[in-house]
Amino acid sequence: MLRRIPLPRPDDRGDKDSRGRVLAVGGSAETPGAILLAGVAALRAGAGKLQLATVKSAAAALGVAVPESLVVALVETRGGEIAGDAAGRTLAERVAPLDALLVGPGMSGDRGARALIRMLAHRLGDEAVLVLDAAAVTALRGDDDALLPLRGRAVLTPHAGEMATLLEMEKEDVEATPAACALAAAARFGAVVALKGPESWIAEPDGTLYHYSGGSVGLATSGSGDTLAGIVAGLAARGTPPAHAAVWAAYLHGEAGELLARRVGPIGYLARELLNEVPGLMRRLAATR
Repeated sequence: MLRRIPLPRPDDRGDKDSRGRVLAVGGSAETPGAILLAGVAALRAGAGKLQLATVKSAAAALGVAVPESLVVALVETRGGEIAGDAAGRTLAERVAPLDALLVGPGMSGDRGARALIRMLAHRLGDEAVLVLDAAAVTALRGDDDALLPLRGRAVLTPHAGEMATLLEMEKEDVEATPAACALAAAARFGAVVALKGPESWIAEPDGTLYHYSGGSVGLATSGSGDTLAGIVAGLAARGTPPAHAAVWAAYLHGEAGELLARRVGPIGYLARELLNEVPGLMRRLAATR
């Protein structure tokens, strides 16, 4: 299937801007590492230029940890979360040149995420893609029209619990009918939905459905979802259509887990270790098509 939806070939004469510009917004005082994982994942997926935006208390350390990125310090609440309205004002002028905007990794407050989506999504360029993860997914609950102006240029990456919140149903029901839930959410919100779990289901608003059943049990670990969201954003920034970016991300993420499972063991590898596997997987797949 991947041969029918190939990734864009890098331009040998292109610069870092032509490879795709990503801004990833997220993290908190308690979970500053999530946005690091997502940002590095975007670079490993081939994006050329990265900006990270996180709470002020974590920004300096993040800049040292990811020297490849520009880091924006955001106002935070007393609880150590991103203050959505103030953060939106800080980031507003950075959005228009982007190829992909990722919001949510490491965020737990729906209110802050909702404010960011409201203030930033409409500022994206006509071809840019919005990727929503974690609290930025559940922040859409009850706001079915929030993403419609993007005309399908949004990708949601929920796990079963987040999908249950989004669709206002029980988690057990999502786990029992994952394909139907992915399709329902995609149609309802006008976005690509990549439902994570033991198997991945990627649905488009028009009813197209993709299924990936690979991966390893070891992928069920802290930070794994952050890496997946970052891969989606990196691929989308390169010009990959949103649904194809989600399909490729599910495959690359899952196959990276398979490689580590064979080398390390079925469990015990770290989410950060997935990232080094991604470029090699893309190279090998490109060579076989």
